[in-house]
Amino acid sequence: MRSGGARVIAKNKKAFFNYEILETFEAGIALLGSEVKSIREGRISLKESYAEVRDGEVFLVSCHISPYPPANRLNHEPLRERKLLLHRREIKRMLGKIKEKGLTLVPTQIVITTKNRIKVELSLARGKRTHQKREVIRERDREREMQAELKRFR
Repeated sequence: MRSGGARVIAKNKKAFFNYEILETFEAGIALLGSEVKSIREGRISLKESYAEVRDGEVFLVSCHISPYPPANRLNHEPLRERKLLLHRREIKRMLGKIKEKGLTLVPTQIVITTKNRIKVELSLARGKRTHQKREVIRERDREREMQAELKRFR
């Protein structure tokens, strides 16, 4: 799976189900060496994670990066908060939208670029209501049934 020359390492599928994605940003992430090696092996989970703006800086909270076994005593804390690297004007724009419209910042995927940089795709998102989620499930079921019917007639 590649998107624009970048290799997708992890995707937050729950975010697309639980939230209505409005706008996306690409941010760098400040990592330790053992975290980088662990991410390259694909040992990262974005479930339950979100981004938070504090004192003009953005942090990735509750993102689990498994310890890298060869690093033994020099390993990292799996659930530590990690600083995201964005331009000041992007942070101000995000903060304004979050405060004004009641939106949240959700990481949707982690990619390794062609220059071997690890990036996080952050999305400004609005939470879906239960009835909206049910409608998505119904639509998915209808689509699956239509595909099955088409396949049966071929």
